[in-house]
Amino acid sequence: MKQQVSTLRFRGRSEHSLDAKGRLNIPSRFREVLREVYSDTLMVTNWQKSLKAFPVEEWERLEEKLIQDGRNQPGMGDFVRYVISGVTVCTLDKQGRILLPPTLRSEFGIDREVVLNGMLENFEIWNKADWQLETQRTRERFVDFDQNLSALGIM
Repeated sequence: MKQQVSTLRFRGRSEHSLDAKGRLNIPSRFREVLREVYSDTLMVTNWQKSLKAFPVEEWERLEEKLIQDGRNQPGMGDFVRYVISGVTVCTLDKQGRILLPPTLRSEFGIDREVVLNGMLENFEIWNKADWQLETQRTRERFVDFDQNLSALGIM
């Protein structure tokens, strides 16, 4: 039985290896989300500690928020400059891969081993070693989320 489109999100994580040309195989469950909900084009950009891959439609929503509301937020010019300067359009090839440009790969030390991490409406592309460190830090401070989870009715 096929999942309903409304329930398709980028979930889970998986480890991958880039090929010699810097191509990254997108997991089939992420390709399904793209195929069923969005399109086969991603907007990939530098983020805080990793790359972020947005379906075009989600990226356009982010840009609209920045245009409409971002100008009213102090210091957002630096954020916009950083994130917008890194944007690269990446279209899935017939094998379900995208080509990550060398500039974005080098900025985050992404050479061969990567982790893709679903974030519901987008996904992250991490250098594997950095992902492991970040996961450990988050695990160690998990109790810090209790108040927000409680406010959301999750705890």
